[in-house]
Amino acid sequence: MCLLSFISLLSLSISLFLMGLVFLMNDYSIFIEWELIMLNSSNISMTMLFDWMCLIFMSFVLLIASLVILYSKEYMSADYNINRFIMLVLMFVLSMMFLIISPNMISILLGWDGLGLVSYCLVIYFQNVKSYSAGMLTALSNRIGDVAFLVAIAWMLNYGSWNYIYYLEFMKNDYCMQIIGYLMVLAAMTKSAQIPFSSWLPAAMAAPTPVSALVHSSTLVTAGVYLLIRFNILLVDTILGKILLLISGLTMFMAGLGANFEFDLKKIIALSTLSQLGLMMSILSMGFYKLAFFHLLTHALFKALLFMCAGSIIHNMNNFQDIRFMGNLSMTMPLTSSCFNISNLALCGMPFLAGFYSKDLILEISLMSNMNLLIFFLYFFSTGLTVCYSFRLVFYSLTGTMNSFTLNILSDEGWTMLKGMFGLLLMSIIGGSMLNWLIFPTPYMICLPWYMKQLTIFVCIMGGLVGYMMSNVNLYYINKSLLYYNYSNFFGSMWFMPYISTYGLIKYPLLYGVTMNKIMDQGWSEYLGGQMLFNTFIKMSQLNSILQNNNFKIYLLMFLLWLLIFVFMI
Repeated sequence: MCLLSFISLLSLSISLFLMGLVFLMNDYSIFIEWELIMLNSSNISMTMLFDWMCLIFMSFVLLIASLVILYSKEYMSADYNINRFIMLVLMFVLSMMFLIISPNMISILLGWDGLGLVSYCLVIYFQNVKSYSAGMLTALSNRIGDVAFLVAIAWMLNYGSWNYIYYLEFMKNDYCMQIIGYLMVLAAMTKSAQIPFSSWLPAAMAAPTPVSALVHSSTLVTAGVYLLIRFNILLVDTILGKILLLISGLTMFMAGLGANFEFDLKKIIALSTLSQLGLMMSILSMGFYKLAFFHLLTHALFKALLFMCAGSIIHNMNNFQDIRFMGNLSMTMPLTSSCFNISNLALCGMPFLAGFYSKDLILEISLMSNMNLLIFFLYFFSTGLTVCYSFRLVFYSLTGTMNSFTLNILSDEGWTMLKGMFGLLLMSIIGGSMLNWLIFPTPYMICLPWYMKQLTIFVCIMGGLVGYMMSNVNLYYINKSLLYYNYSNFFGSMWFMPYISTYGLIKYPLLYGVTMNKIMDQGWSEYLGGQMLFNTFIKMSQLNSILQNNNFKIYLLMFLLWLLIFVFMI
């Protein structure tokens, strides 16, 4: 089933990509409306919009999904229910397809809720306490966005149709459309884990690694960004766009800072996803939706590869995820380490890899835009933090000293996993330049002073140096300083967000529940109920025993008395 799914998804991906190129070159789009039910004057129809953006995004989702399924063939080989796993992944991809092709709020909801439901099933796949907790946090956080979406559907009744694409352009200043815009931004913020809904994204790492590769690259977390790309008209030059710019900038900064204090391999990569989502949201809120889409696609390629490499490392380390117990893996796993390095450098924005074309363009466009000092600081400091935690991760896992257990047999012999990784490796190298030529056939005119042009590379180099200094064991006093560990609790816990969304919510209801249990169930309710009845019955039976006292005459007399009472009662 794995191979069949891989071949069919890959062939569909290639055909959709070629179709997307034709649509892009001819500036062509197709709108299909399929009437399901016509009842009096009401009709329920399924609408589909095919344009270059939707076709290229679908082809990338299918490409990553096909390689993830190939990778899962070996990664999940010990699972007896691997076919069930593949079916869940296919349902996940199908939900994303519905979301991508829908210009209609109702059909988007079909994909939107499908993503939420299947993601819950995938997060709890390993069925332990940690994954159940993470699944519930993921599902309930996303329900907030789902409710916003349902309310937006109710507001769309004001226009007589749910095909929002008809109304966006000429109704953008309408009061109803502004409310719908606010609701859409709330829905997108929960799905793409912006502050204050960020805590579910690292928790969702309880899912199997192939799922993480799919979720964090092109499906669940990017659904919010894609939705706002479709609604981008409502964000340009509005207070809504400014609010989203601030929130996404803070998310980017918070995630970059938190990743530098984290030791779980998958959580570091999850926080890097959160940082990149903040980058996409921020440039989108400034009005550059094509740039956000460009970074969405390039990020999908190298992030899926990064997760696949992390999965391969975890697989070889006997399911150990702590980077402090790794080290010097480049000697024992050279091919995986090469893929890991290339995807990490693409994430940092290394020139001529996939991430460089989108990240560098975003930062230079932001420098040319009308933004204040705070946003400027958040952009560039977060970029430095990205390089910082990437270098720290490389030092701890690939170079540095070997801290592994003695019985780990490390090797690169998982050829099926490597085939899936090599497919994405190629795309991580050439994908950025290819998409740059396609989406921006006429280059942007970037006019900046020399020192501003060099600012990006300077920030990256400084970030790399700080990352090396933080992780190098020889610099003992910098690495172990009291200041570092005092603040790591705040920064490492994502600004106490998980405490607010989990412990903060459940602490007082649980304490109240204990008190009520003591007062009600084990207090007067128990005294008047169970215990009282029990004691009454004991006393009555004792009295009955004393009255009869082996006297047959009294026994028969009482029996006759009860019989008469019974007859009269009837």
